[in-house]
Amino acid sequence: MQLAAKLVDVKKEYVLKGETVRALRGVSMEIPEGDYLAIMGASGSGKSTMLNILGCLDKPTSGKIYLGSDDITTLDDWHLSNIRGSRIGFVFQSYNLVQQLTVLENIEVPLFYQGNVSRKSRQRCIELAEMVGLKDRLNHRPTQLSGGQQQRVAIARSLVNNPYFILADEPTGNLDSVTTEEILQLLDRLNAEGRTIILVTHETNVGERAKRIIWLKDGEVEKEVNNRKTTVL
Repeated sequence: MQLAAKLVDVKKEYVLKGETVRALRGVSMEIPEGDYLAIMGASGSGKSTMLNILGCLDKPTSGKIYLGSDDITTLDDWHLSNIRGSRIGFVFQSYNLVQQLTVLENIEVPLFYQGNVSRKSRQRCIELAEMVGLKDRLNHRPTQLSGGQQQRVAIARSLVNNPYFILADEPTGNLDSVTTEEILQLLDRLNAEGRTIILVTHETNVGERAKRIIWLKDGEVEKEVNNRKTTVL
């Protein structure tokens, strides 16, 4: 079994106003390639900290982190930034599109940062736009798109570098129920095609689309739900 990511006894502590906050208290998990994992829990459970660590936006206080077979625990900020740009696909609640750029240019953004823009890569971006249903919107800017269309741009952008996984942070939080269903169906289809998806959400109906759910509580894994069978940890 090939792994997209693995955490081993990961702990994260912050000092806030002189007090030590234990955001993660020894979390271990394996995320196989092709998995569709939802990370859930109440506010303050550690979801955001987990997202930041999986996305190479933050470093653990202790423990080990693997992306693929690579131990990235001790990498410096420069190397982590390179991994973020080249091997992790991000989808955010607020889309995070560049307002001055067109749909096609927004999809290309990760390639610009990697210095990898070419005629071949531009064709790949066009194909990704078509895949998410936006081939006729290539020259539109974000202000000319609906919220659902903007999120489709973000999903296409997340795929452009063939990432280890797509890390989706509350991807339907700003969408109405009909558009939410459309975006979730798109994520379902990507997973069915073999893409690894890690979904961070507080919405139960969204999390239940995943193959399994990891519930966090007070920085620890409280339980795992796998195919609707619950294991209390």
